[in-house]
Amino acid sequence: MTEQTPQMEGAPLIAPSSTDHPLYDNVVEACRSVFDPEIPVNIYDLGLVYTIDIGAENDVQIIMTLTAPGCPVAGEMPGWLADAVEPLDGVKTVNVEITWDPPWGMDMMSDEARLELGFM
Repeated sequence: MTEQTPQMEGAPLIAPSSTDHPLYDNVVEACRSVFDPEIPVNIYDLGLVYTIDIGAENDVQIIMTLTAPGCPVAGEMPGWLADAVEPLDGVKTVNVEITWDPPWGMDMMSDEARLELGFM
């Protein structure tokens, strides 16, 4: 008899991405073209992009965060990201949403970002 894992209440803190969608890699590359103006690393490798959800009609929903709620480009960053993803072949629409839950932390950065910033 196998034990079942108890079902956790609520949604996961970070929703899963559509990693198996044919457009996923192109959307990630587009995300990597957007940089935080205060940090010389793209927002994807900084760990600011939490979820890339691509629907059946190629509608792209991106959930992202910022390094801090007081980030000076908080109002502009979602537009920069949408502008980077929208022109991709096959993308129908793009919606970028900002969340503060879970809050961003340095542990969310990729190894490349850590290396670039001198943390490795």
